[in-house]
Amino acid sequence: MKPRLLYIGNKLSKHGITVTSIETLGALLESEGYDVIYASSVKNKTLRLIDMLIKTFYHRNQVDFVLIDTYSTHNFWYAFLVSQLCRLLRLKYIPKLHGGDLPNRLKRSPVMSRMIFKNAYCNVAPSAYLLEAFSNKGYATIHYIPNTIELENYPFKKREQIKPRLLWVRSFASIYNPGMAIEVYRLLKNEFPDAALCMVGPDKDGSFDKVRQMAKKLNLDVFFTGKLSKKDWIKISEQYDIFINTTHFDNTPVSVIEAMALGLPIVSTNVGGITYLLDDQKTALLVSDSDAPAMIEAVKKILTDKALLEHLVHNAQYLVQDFDWTKVKTKWNTLLH
Repeated sequence: MKPRLLYIGNKLSKHGITVTSIETLGALLESEGYDVIYASSVKNKTLRLIDMLIKTFYHRNQVDFVLIDTYSTHNFWYAFLVSQLCRLLRLKYIPKLHGGDLPNRLKRSPVMSRMIFKNAYCNVAPSAYLLEAFSNKGYATIHYIPNTIELENYPFKKREQIKPRLLWVRSFASIYNPGMAIEVYRLLKNEFPDAALCMVGPDKDGSFDKVRQMAKKLNLDVFFTGKLSKKDWIKISEQYDIFINTTHFDNTPVSVIEAMALGLPIVSTNVGGITYLLDDQKTALLVSDSDAPAMIEAVKKILTDKALLEHLVHNAQYLVQDFDWTKVKTKWNTLLH
């Protein structure tokens, strides 16, 4: 009989928020026969924290492990409080690390970080970037289990002739720097009047309205879709030829993994875990944070160099095989047993 799990995280897609690991990984674990209890889908942050704590206490005698999605910003505190309750209740808990800024959180909150991560059953790092950062801080109980997708759900498209049609997929939040996508599009339009930009994702911190106003002021015809289901944005991706990732901080973004699976060449900022995920000139073209002119030059290289395009896409297609659930699930099964 497989262990029973309590999964702590932001299960908020029904409120229009982007689907996170608690919903994707949780469903995959259920498909493997695990009994998973979730907390929480409450929208209000304070009430959501209370719900997480209540469910942890209520199910204390019914679960074998508590998985905790652990981020670097405000949600760091619910991970801290839930983990300390688990300690009091003698529950085995597993922080699942997220967010490219977690290494800085280790520096800003060293005591609380040790209270969470030193006492965990183990910590799960979805990237070599976080694995290295935590190992360097002396956290020995850490396992590498990458973010995962089901490759069969991502039809690969071979783009024989590409156009300057850019796709951006992320929540609209300042840490993901969506304004850079607008600036890249503005500069691209100067040389390629037929250029297009589609931005997919819901608002997270008010950035959506700011970016939309920015596009309107510059008279740019950006296609803002808002939040889409996975199936819908995959369908839209067929109309676009280059994927851009503009973030200030990053870990191992699932949207980039998905873009590789779909056959989209990638241009990304080289921040956080990106350089551990992507190799410049091999699986993507990487530029410095906020360097819109460099991103334009990278886009132009892909547009004009078919050999480079095929090289990037081929290598990315090979790399993405490591993120398929058929491989990743064995790591979870080994850890949880």
